[in-house]
Amino acid sequence: MAQSERRQAMVEYLDVVGAAGYQDLAKLFGVSEMTIRRDGESMAERGEVGKILGGLQAAKAPEDLYETSVQPRLAVHRTEKRQIARVAVQQIKAPQTIFLDGGSTCIVLARRIAKELSGLTVVTNSALVCLELGRNTTNTVFSLGGQFDAVGMGCAGPATEELARRFFVDIAFLSTKGFLPDEGTFESSLPTLRIKQIVAEQAARVVVLADHSKFGRRALCKVLDIGQIHEVITDAGIAPADLALVERQGVAVRIARGDEAIPEKFVREVSR
Repeated sequence: MAQSERRQAMVEYLDVVGAAGYQDLAKLFGVSEMTIRRDGESMAERGEVGKILGGLQAAKAPEDLYETSVQPRLAVHRTEKRQIARVAVQQIKAPQTIFLDGGSTCIVLARRIAKELSGLTVVTNSALVCLELGRNTTNTVFSLGGQFDAVGMGCAGPATEELARRFFVDIAFLSTKGFLPDEGTFESSLPTLRIKQIVAEQAARVVVLADHSKFGRRALCKVLDIGQIHEVITDAGIAPADLALVERQGVAVRIARGDEAIPEKFVREVSR
């Protein structure tokens, strides 16, 4: 495919999906990630696409509430995140107490909870999760205050950590920057990783929400050991080798596939 044809195809693709990561675009068009980045730079200068963290978005993508660094993370793999949230919400039942962190997949899950569930108690350190849950006043929401992190749109630091230690939740839903199935989860945000560690230590069940792109990636700091995780919810893009590694660790895996109900054969439960 010629350069001009590829760039036109990229514009048409982004108009359909809204946003995509550089890696995904490189695989889709059979070129290197550097080539896609060069295409993106040139196209953005002409106003054909918009640049986001880690990828590109349609030039006419609508502005919404998330005008921070969280916004591009919501745009990337958004279909998979919606699928994961749909499966995750099926695991929650009133009057449980749950924790949601400020990751983009947890924000999508919060949006779904507000539409579908009531009678829950939700603990979070994310301002955006609070805003989503505020659409439904039938759930009780506890916000962990402290020093505000404008990048992650949530609170962190010693005061937040002290508040986190007061809550014992039934399920902690945690997102991740990177996930190595034989090691655990990783984060690049130092202010928030300690909150996740504290919550995981006190939760009856820890569920990691991770789309397929998070597997095989190591970030700045280790957060959770694989032995601390009870369940992983991911999408159908997970590589068979990664799936096998997770199962080998004795962790339950749920795979979100499309918009249909999840057949029992796709729910892989492995006793710990």
